[in-house]
Amino acid sequence: MALPPKILKKLILDTGLLSEKDFDNTLKEAKRIEKGPIDLLISRGFITRDFYADIIAKYLNVPRIKLVGMQIPTEILNILPEEIARTRNAVVFDKKENALNVAMLDPANLENLDFLEKYSGYFIKPHLASEEDLKAAFVQYGEEVSQDFKKIIQESIRSSLKLKGVEAKKAATEFPIVSLTNNIISYAASINSTDIHVEPLADEVLIRFRIDGVMREIVRLAKEIHPAIVARIKILSNLSIDEHNKPQDGRLKYKYADVIFDIRVAIMPTLYGEKAEMRLLTGSTKPMSFQELGMLEDTAKIVQENITKTTGIILITGPTGSGKTTTLYAMLNKLNKPEVNIVTIEDPIEYELKYVNQIQVNPKAGISFANGLRSILRQDPDIIMVGEIRDKETAEISTHAALTGHLVLSTLHTNDAPTAVPRLIDMDIPPFLVSATVNLVIAQRLVRRVCRDCVESYQVPDDIDKTINRQLVLLKGEDVSPYHPKQLYRGKGCKSCNFTGYRGRLAIYEVFNITEEVRAYIQRSDFSLDGLRKIAFTHGTRTMFEDGLKKAELGLITIEEILRVIKE
Repeated sequence: MALPPKILKKLILDTGLLSEKDFDNTLKEAKRIEKGPIDLLISRGFITRDFYADIIAKYLNVPRIKLVGMQIPTEILNILPEEIARTRNAVVFDKKENALNVAMLDPANLENLDFLEKYSGYFIKPHLASEEDLKAAFVQYGEEVSQDFKKIIQESIRSSLKLKGVEAKKAATEFPIVSLTNNIISYAASINSTDIHVEPLADEVLIRFRIDGVMREIVRLAKEIHPAIVARIKILSNLSIDEHNKPQDGRLKYKYADVIFDIRVAIMPTLYGEKAEMRLLTGSTKPMSFQELGMLEDTAKIVQENITKTTGIILITGPTGSGKTTTLYAMLNKLNKPEVNIVTIEDPIEYELKYVNQIQVNPKAGISFANGLRSILRQDPDIIMVGEIRDKETAEISTHAALTGHLVLSTLHTNDAPTAVPRLIDMDIPPFLVSATVNLVIAQRLVRRVCRDCVESYQVPDDIDKTINRQLVLLKGEDVSPYHPKQLYRGKGCKSCNFTGYRGRLAIYEVFNITEEVRAYIQRSDFSLDGLRKIAFTHGTRTMFEDGLKKAELGLITIEEILRVIKE
C-alpha cells in the first residue's frame, strides 16, 4: 500500500536501514521513472517486501496475516467471488459470528472496507497481507477456475466439430473457434503458464502449456479443427492466413483478469501441419532485486560491484528460457539513473523501462543487432544493452564499445560461464581484447521452487549423496566442494501447487568474475578451456550445481530440480 512521502520517510528512517540522503535520492528517482518508492527500495536491496509489510502493519495498528501455507475452507473463500477479491485485493480467510477476517493489501482503504461490508453484510476486520500472501490465496480460487476452464474448453471443442468441412479462413471467424482459442489463452493466463504450444500430430492436435519451466499436456483436439485454430491465431497476430510453407512471427495483445498480455506468436510448418507457439508476457514488471531473482548475498555483491563500473562487458549465458533477459532488466533497473543514458537493442522488447531508450530488432527495416548497435553508438550512450551477441559483427562492435568507455550488457548461448571466453575468441575477437573488455560472466538456469505450503525436510539418502559426489567430480575434477547438505527439502504436494510439490521459479547462478589472473591467462599461448575453468574454480567461482546445493540446503529448491537442469 502507498503512504504519504513524509510518513513513509519517517517509518523507513526509524528502521536505521538507510540514511536520509539515500531515501531522498530514491524518492526522487522513483518519481523520475514513475515507479513506486517502495518497489525501488526493494529492488535496490535496502529493504525486503516482507519487512516493509511488518512496518506498515505496526503503523496501521492492524494484525499481519500470512496466507502462504494456509488452506482456506472453500465456503469461507467464496464469500467474496474471485473477481471482487482480485479487484479489491482482499481475501476472506476466517469467519466469526457477525464478522469476517479479511486479508487486504491496503487495510486503510476506507472505500474498500465500506464496499466489502455492504456486499457481505458482515463487519470487516482487516488484516494486512503481502502481495505474495494474496497470490497464494488466489491460487485456491484457481482450483475451481481450472475445472471450469476444462469444462468450457470441452464444450468449445464439441461446438467446433460442427464446423467440419467449413473453410479454415471462414471457420476462424465463427464463434466456436473464436471461443475455443480465447478459452485456451485465458486458461493459460489463469494458471501462470508462460507458453502455449499447438502441436499437430498424425491424427489429432496436442495442446501443451509450459508451467514453471515444465511442459504439461492440457487437451487433445480433433485434427479437423486444427487449420481453423491456426488461422484464428494468425488473424489475431496479423499474419498471412494463406501462407503455410514458411515460418511466420507475430504479436498480439490479450486481456485477462485486468492484466494485458503481450503474446509473441511463432508459426512453423511441420510434418503434420503448422505448429503454433505463443509466449505470454505481461509487457511490464515490477523491478526485481537480485535477491528476488534468487542470488545469494555473496553472488549479488559481486554483480553489484561489476555493474557500477563505467566500462567493460557483462555477459549472461544460458539456453533459451533460462531467465537471462530478466536478470539483464534487473541490472538495468539498478543502473537507470538521471545521470546516465541507457540504450538497448532487443529482439523482442519484453518489458518496457521508463527513461531507457529501447530499440526493437526489425530485419524488414534493416535493423539488426549489428547495425542497430552502430546507430546506438552515435546516440552518446553510457550503458548499452544488446539482447544477444549472435555473430562476429555484433561481437566486434560490442567489444570496441566496451573498449571506448561504455558499459555493455548482453547475452550469449553457452553451457557455463567460462565457455563464454573461447566462444568470443571463436567469433574472431582477439584474446587480448576479450581479456581487456570482459568484466563478468554469469551462467544461469531456472529451477522450480519448493512449494512453501507443503514443504518438508528429510535426511539426504546415500544414493543422492553419491550422485552429488559424482556430479562434483565431473564438474571440478575432484570432490573439493564444501557444499554437502545433510538435510534437504521437498514439497509433499498440495492443492496450492496442483500436487506437484513446486510453485514458482528462481535462478541458480555461476558467477565468473574476471580477475587479473584470469585476464593474464586468457592471453597465454597455451590457453585452454579446461585451464580457464581450473583458474576460475581456484579463485572462488561457484558452479551452478554448488549454488543449487546451497539453495537446496536452505529449503528453496530440490536436489532433483538441480540435477534436471544441469546434470552432466
